[in-house]
Amino acid sequence: MLQTREWSPGQIEENKIYREMGLSDEEYQMIKDILKRQPNFTETGIFSVMWSEHCSYKTSKPLLKKFPTKAPNVLQGPGEGAGIIDIGDHQAVVFKVESHNHPSAVEPYQGAATGVGGIIRDIFSMGARPIASMNSLRFGNLTNERTKYLFTEVVNGIAGYGNCVGVPTVGGEVQFDDSYEENPLVNAMAIGLINHDDIQKGIAAGIGNTILYAGPPTGRDGIHGATFASDDLAEDADKDRPSVQVGDPFMEKLLIEACLEVIHNDALVGMQDMGAAGLTSSASEMASKAGTGLEMNLDLVPQREPNMSAYEMMLSESQERMLLCVEQGREQEIIDIFEKYGLKAVPVGKVIEERVFRIKHHGEVVADIPVDPLAEDAPVYEMPSEEAKYFREFQQMENTVPGVENHQEMLKKLLQQPTIASKEWVYDQYDSMVQTNTAVAPGSDAAVIRIKGHDKAIAITTDCNSRYIYLDPETGGKIAVAEAARNIICSGAKPLGLTDGLNFGNPSNPEIYWQMEKATDGMSAACTALSTPVISGNVSLYNQSKGKSIFPTPVVGMVGLHKSLDHITPSFFQHEDDMVYVIGDAKKEFGGSELQNILQGKYEGRAPEIDLNVEAKRQKQLLEAIQSGVVVSAHDLAEGGLGVALAESVFGRKGLGATVELTGDVTVELFSETQSRFIVTVKAENQEKFESLVDDAKQIGKVTTDGTIQVSINNDMVIKQDVKELEELWRGAIPSLLKSKE
Repeated sequence: MLQTREWSPGQIEENKIYREMGLSDEEYQMIKDILKRQPNFTETGIFSVMWSEHCSYKTSKPLLKKFPTKAPNVLQGPGEGAGIIDIGDHQAVVFKVESHNHPSAVEPYQGAATGVGGIIRDIFSMGARPIASMNSLRFGNLTNERTKYLFTEVVNGIAGYGNCVGVPTVGGEVQFDDSYEENPLVNAMAIGLINHDDIQKGIAAGIGNTILYAGPPTGRDGIHGATFASDDLAEDADKDRPSVQVGDPFMEKLLIEACLEVIHNDALVGMQDMGAAGLTSSASEMASKAGTGLEMNLDLVPQREPNMSAYEMMLSESQERMLLCVEQGREQEIIDIFEKYGLKAVPVGKVIEERVFRIKHHGEVVADIPVDPLAEDAPVYEMPSEEAKYFREFQQMENTVPGVENHQEMLKKLLQQPTIASKEWVYDQYDSMVQTNTAVAPGSDAAVIRIKGHDKAIAITTDCNSRYIYLDPETGGKIAVAEAARNIICSGAKPLGLTDGLNFGNPSNPEIYWQMEKATDGMSAACTALSTPVISGNVSLYNQSKGKSIFPTPVVGMVGLHKSLDHITPSFFQHEDDMVYVIGDAKKEFGGSELQNILQGKYEGRAPEIDLNVEAKRQKQLLEAIQSGVVVSAHDLAEGGLGVALAESVFGRKGLGATVELTGDVTVELFSETQSRFIVTVKAENQEKFESLVDDAKQIGKVTTDGTIQVSINNDMVIKQDVKELEELWRGAIPSLLKSKE
């Protein structure tokens, strides 16, 4: 681990200390050219975090430019703390996803907890009240004790922070695969509500204006957290524990209320949270965005520990801290608001005309760096890209139908797969009802939050099937966006836009970079076809250890709008004799499927195809049918195909069952994961209207009250099963795996 002794500029160059901070020889030379001298220890540290992948996106920037980011309803796209989309009535939703993968691998409770805290700060730093949290999690299989420990502690960390801070955790997704055994993924998403007039920017404008530090004192936790997140996870990862921050949700709750009061005071010029790279990133970015410079005196910064060096203070990622730019002479107005909430706010610097970032400590200038090279002009790399060898092999494989001897038994097995099984064990630990606006709680295709005082709501989902992206990154990228949009549509909302969490391995590996390139191509195409601009996001690379990379996992967090509360649609069957429809036909597509996982223990072959024109048409038609009042329930077909979706539709429905008749290959009809498909129920009297609105819908059965699922294919009964028994298997799978010993 890097020693924090103060190496001299000469020693830093001679001993190549900068390499330990994550800078290459070429980057060090660039810094010398910018400064026209050797950087000192603090300056080297500042450049190293600001030029890390985590802060600068230096290898991913060329790919991110491909995303469509503009639309008439987009008020703020990428580049600020979070993106903003208009929802009418002078209101907007603010949302973003962030990863906390490396910290969660070495300190799962605090890693996950501070991930939640950090993303919530991104929301209220924009001036929005946080109204909901979501998450997207990935772990190895629940067959070893370390994975069980990581899973349990991450969920505890999310619950521990989220429940105390008073923001409901309303849903998310969890998948389990071997590729995540060493590198769990913890992506947290937060959503806020704002009036257009309250939108804040993170800028330090107005020469002579004061920079205020608000929140708890700075400690030594999280130093070099951004650099830690920009390298492969070491086998001796315990050494990186000091890079993990410690959170205090009660402090954050006070900070939320104080900041939301401060935004109504016109003395406030700009506000930004201290996230990755702490004081360094917030201060330099605020100045760079405003076209100004910034001078800061570290002697004025509240410190939790004695004798902290300038290097430690500038790189600390202590939590629950904000940086504000305030009109000169009006500081006390803002300080008084923070004091009302028991929080400290102190002047630590000022805006200057010279476009430099100047840091003073003990009466000396310890850093003097031009602002733009630090914040805006970090090096950008076009990495070499090479099509993955496995991809060519997979593309040449024929689509075949796996052999299944007993389809009823296979359905039971599928329902017990941790990726498909009930996630109740997870979301039962979350407070999803705080703030009392949750209309649809965890467990549905999308969560729904009512907008108080209005006849409207927002739907929220997170999604990504990384197995498809591994098999075929471009197709898988399209599917990730399309499936998120399907979830929003099924809830009765119109998709508005998305935030992405791009989790990949080491970008210096040409095959990994190819995965990134193709996945973002696919996502961009789907975003354009489905009119869902990317308004914010996060990139997390180097998710690999021992030479093994995770599956490429570009998580999609999507938000949609219910124009009326009447459009909110359940994912589950509702009434006896409702007609059951399936939209779209099944094909023999099993590459990356849960069935393939059970039968072969690996994923190979081609991912399911997706036609974005068909996807867009079906989504539009289904939403129209929902809004016209003829759809009783809607659920998308995902992992496990129609068989699993049918079972999920009757779980928790007190005696409801279904009778279904199909024709075709039994395995294909039940378990294929063909895309762009939905299972929908409709009242008999609305049959004609529904069929006139939705082209590809086929009636396959009806809802019953005998508590069984009965499926006939080609006039043969292939499944006749008590719902209660299936539900017990589905609900009990994860708790039972957690209790079992290796």
